[in-house]
Amino acid sequence: MRIDIGQRHIRSYRPADADAVARYAGNPNVWRNLRDAHPYTVPAATAWIRHSLRQRPETNFAIATDEEAIGGIGLGLQSDVHRDSAEIGYWLGEPYWGQGIATTALRALTEYAFTELDLNRLFAYVFEWNPASARVLEKAGYLCEGRLRKSAVKNGVTVDQLLYAIVRE
Repeated sequence: MRIDIGQRHIRSYRPADADAVARYAGNPNVWRNLRDAHPYTVPAATAWIRHSLRQRPETNFAIATDEEAIGGIGLGLQSDVHRDSAEIGYWLGEPYWGQGIATTALRALTEYAFTELDLNRLFAYVFEWNPASARVLEKAGYLCEGRLRKSAVKNGVTVDQLLYAIVRE
């Protein structure tokens, strides 16, 4: 899969992305905002990429320049009564922050999820200390639905999360 987003694109992961994924996601300023299971080492990134490439439908992608992966974006498809929904998540290497890349990628994958995967609702969790990610979601049309008090533990600290969502109109 490939979606062009200006000078960058969302594309399927490649095995060669492991070094860049580990380098960018391993930055403490990035991983402090990610789930604990996210790849931070080359072996973990390699395993993540293998997993992502086996998924059907494919739901985890690289945000990339022509040269390398600079971030990731993906969907966690839900099941049972929530089968028309997915959790969306994204991250971007610190050198690329503040350039509108995450917002553009989020808009593009949201459209893909609604049109290609026929989903009706996407949602995302944001740690309370990450207003930049909340702003990305807001600029992409997501609405804050509430605060989940003391709902996550990151680096040994129990924190609130903000729940954002968008529905297909």
